[in-house]
Amino acid sequence: MTGTSPGTPLRVGLIGYGLAGSVFHAPLIAATEGLVLDTVVTSNPERQQQARAEFPDVRPAATADELFDRADELDLVVVASPNKTHVPLATTALKAGLPVVVDKPVAGTAAEARELAALAEERGLLLSVFQNRRWDNDFLTLRQLLADGELGDVWRFESRFERWRPQPKGGWRESGDPAEIGGLLYDLGSHVVDQALVLFGPATEVYAETDVRRPGALTDDDTFIALTHATGVRSHLYVSATTAQLGPRFRVLGSKAGYVKYGLDPQEASLRDGDRPGTAAGFGVEPEAMWGRIGSGESPLTGGGRPVPTLTGDYAAYYAAVAQSLREGAANPVTAQEAAAALDVLEAARRSAREKVTVTL
Repeated sequence: MTGTSPGTPLRVGLIGYGLAGSVFHAPLIAATEGLVLDTVVTSNPERQQQARAEFPDVRPAATADELFDRADELDLVVVASPNKTHVPLATTALKAGLPVVVDKPVAGTAAEARELAALAEERGLLLSVFQNRRWDNDFLTLRQLLADGELGDVWRFESRFERWRPQPKGGWRESGDPAEIGGLLYDLGSHVVDQALVLFGPATEVYAETDVRRPGALTDDDTFIALTHATGVRSHLYVSATTAQLGPRFRVLGSKAGYVKYGLDPQEASLRDGDRPGTAAGFGVEPEAMWGRIGSGESPLTGGGRPVPTLTGDYAAYYAAVAQSLREGAANPVTAQEAAAALDVLEAARRSAREKVTVTL
């Protein structure tokens, strides 16, 4: 890591310029004060051209080795390449003396995640996991409702990340090769499990059902996970590419009231459209028609309960926290140990589905 003065931006090397790198990481890094996107690693010539077009000052590299050869010119490495490369690339970066951000899932197993965490601690380096959905608008709103006691004691948490994609798209995310760490359990499941653990604490029991529904699909595309938390809360989590009618994103039932929220945070769609935080008017702002509702004994679909203004989502806050951690020693926004706890659940879910048992953690 280079020695930088307080006013000098931290130089970031980004490995991978597919969906994660180009839509999420690069724009958010570029939008964060105190960070500058220095290098993008991709072997794809079209993606190299795309990166240069979007970020004219960026330095392209065809391989990660090219980036690590000049590790002393960087202050942070972001690993946004396919899942199976996360552990080896993060390990190389840490051994090169570089702090690391790794896209989720940080690893294929909790043991690997804890090994990475131990290496980072041994080297005195930041290792953070990109769990951007902690900064979704609905999640931020729900956390506020819980903090304010609006729902009372929560009994059941339902979370859905559902899509209607009847035809497989292919690629490593839908590969049947276990080495690729594909499938929805580890993809969208990483998000919904992480959110449930952040909201309601550690899980003690895990039950799951995973199915391969679509013709030609090679890995799970319709998955359900049930968690019992140490607090007594039960979480029911759904991730699916086969949902012809989408359910509520959140339905949260408590002793005083329930909260129901439909629709996904608009930040991803805005980023895909080329909008950028801090430059696009209304970035991340949700229309009032999409607000969730809170109440008791009534259906939100018929106007029951009262509307709750949705807080504005803020993915850029993740990288702002990373910059603050590197500059000032502030808290790591998402630790590898937290990611390992989520992987404990995902591994238990995979075993539960395979053996048709409830797994105790």
